[in-house]
Amino acid sequence: MADDIDHAKRAQRADLRERRNVLSPAALDAAADGVRAQLDHLVDTLGAQSLSCFLSTTTEPGTRVFVEEAVRRGIRVLLPVTRVDGLLDWAVATPEGDITEGLFGLPEPVGELLGPIAVNDVDLLIIPAAAVDRTGMRLGWGRGYFDKTIGSMERCPPVYAVIYDSEFVDDVPRDVHDQPVSGIVTPTQTITFTRPKR
Repeated sequence: MADDIDHAKRAQRADLRERRNVLSPAALDAAADGVRAQLDHLVDTLGAQSLSCFLSTTTEPGTRVFVEEAVRRGIRVLLPVTRVDGLLDWAVATPEGDITEGLFGLPEPVGELLGPIAVNDVDLLIIPAAAVDRTGMRLGWGRGYFDKTIGSMERCPPVYAVIYDSEFVDDVPRDVHDQPVSGIVTPTQTITFTRPKR
């Protein structure tokens, strides 16, 4: 059964990755503008003063301008830094902060590392995803960093996954360790799922 789930996840990720790789520069720019506007509105709606957000890769819906503007607005933004043990360290985003290539080729900040528990103080988690289904179940990229983070938080704040509109799907394969999200942010909309508190 677990092998079937893993196979289904790999197949869906491969399809989604291929779709992202063929997006035009104009489509990527438009998506980044839409995501920035949606995230700005979400932050204002929630009154978030501190949040975590990932630095987008070249094919993900862009988050970098949002992060830069949030820092300029005085919002404390924590950026994830991958570790070999499967946990995430965090670094505070700064204006014109340096970015390097971390594990798995992901863009990560250069700066003082705060350790995995630093994220416990944020009002909002903004995380990457390959897809999210109608129930709020998230399909990640297979390394489990964000599932571990969310699953380990005693009082988890709202968690929103950033995806393209086409990646909001009817169903994603799920395993016992997979964590649902509170909502999604796409270039055209923000959707909050109704569910009991954790």
